[in-house]
This record gives sequence, C-alpha cells and structure tokens, in this order.
Amino acid sequence: MGIIHSSKPPQPKPLIWMGGAKKDLCALPAGVVDAFGYALYLAQCGKRHESTKVLRGFGDASVLEVIESTAGSAYRAVYMVRFVDAVVVLHVFQKKSKSGTATHKPDMDLITTRLRDATEIMKQRRQKP
Repeated sequence: MGIIHSSKPPQPKPLIWMGGAKKDLCALPAGVVDAFGYALYLAQCGKRHESTKVLRGFGDASVLEVIESTAGSAYRAVYMVRFVDAVVVLHVFQKKSKSGTATHKPDMDLITTRLRDATEIMKQRRQKP
C-alpha cells in the first residue's frame, strides 16, 4: 500500500467569541477588521500572522495579540490558542495610550476575566458526552 495524500487542507478550528469581542471587532475600521479577520483565520489554521506577538503576563505563549495601526490609531485583538479544538477571541479594542506599548490595566483585567471564563467553558464542553 502506498501513502495516501489528501489534497484537502485541514479544517480551521472554530472561533469562540468571549463577551462583546465580536461586536467590538465589527465596530473597528474596515481595514483593521480585515487584518484581524485574516490573523484569526491563520490562528484557526495553526499559524501566526506577522503582526502577532505573545501577550505577556499569562505564563505561557498561548495568549496572543495582533497589533494593527491605521490613521494614527492602534488596535489590538487578543486571542487564546491554549485549546486544541478552538481559538478563543478574548478582547478586541482600540489602544488609547499614545505613548508606551503596555496594555492598560482595565483591558488586562477584562482579558484575565474572559480567559478564566473561557477556560471554564472549554472544560465544560469537554465533559459533555
């Protein structure tokens, strides 16, 4: 028997949107929405967009952020690739600070809360028959 090669690409993992992340994404400028959409698609396929980096403060490299700038404004999409069966979008926002690269505490707190909630949701999904 020979090796069977599949011409079919792997199925992208589903996206799970936490809180108002999807609504927040849709409210951004069209070019930013397109860039984040493509970056999330790559994440669903197990790849990383060139504008993606690890978001510090979460202990490992499974919480990532995509950075996009346009017309003098900076935007972030934070997502998690910790789970094998889904990519979880935690937060999408416009970065307010004009100086420094650090994410503001209210945004980090929201990401932390949504990360905890997502972990619980995924644990419950795995327990269902």
